[in-house]
Amino acid sequence: MALIRTPEPAIGSPIHDFSLPATDGRTLALADVRGARGTLVMFICNHCPYVKAIRERLVDDARDLQAAGIGVVAISSNDAEAYPEDSFARMQAIAREWALPFPYLYDASQSVARDYGAVCTPDFFGYDAAGALRYRGRLDEAHMGPRARGMRRELVEAMLAIADGGPAPAEQVPSMGCSLKWKRG
Repeated sequence: MALIRTPEPAIGSPIHDFSLPATDGRTLALADVRGARGTLVMFICNHCPYVKAIRERLVDDARDLQAAGIGVVAISSNDAEAYPEDSFARMQAIAREWALPFPYLYDASQSVARDYGAVCTPDFFGYDAAGALRYRGRLDEAHMGPRARGMRRELVEAMLAIADGGPAPAEQVPSMGCSLKWKRG
């Protein structure tokens, strides 16, 4: 498990379209998940201990963002052949087990991860209503531990400010996690 940090955000870069299978049997495009006040695109996977550690906070935060009119979607792009725990069938089981309130999509070709420049799990891309990147930071400072009382919810705070038309947060601490598992060749 290699620890990877996301690169400096390319603030203002455009959101990328996609059409991917969802764990609920549908095929969803960006237009299906986009929110009226902004969109959060997350790259996660099933086996990553960093993702597992934030699971409950991630689900809670996603619900709060969705209630505020922000679309939320998660994408798994890992090589499922090399990492069977990240298979589509396992993604479907995880979506049920974790009661994910957002669509969980499978990027088997890894083209969507490349389009976005995803490097790790979890990797967060927060866009404003016009589809411009405004946030590429971490979920919160708790990292793999529990969120302590009074601890800032950095991703939620940033996305709510962006949804209200505010500027991108001046300080964006990179997300950390496992490297995205690229296919060989």
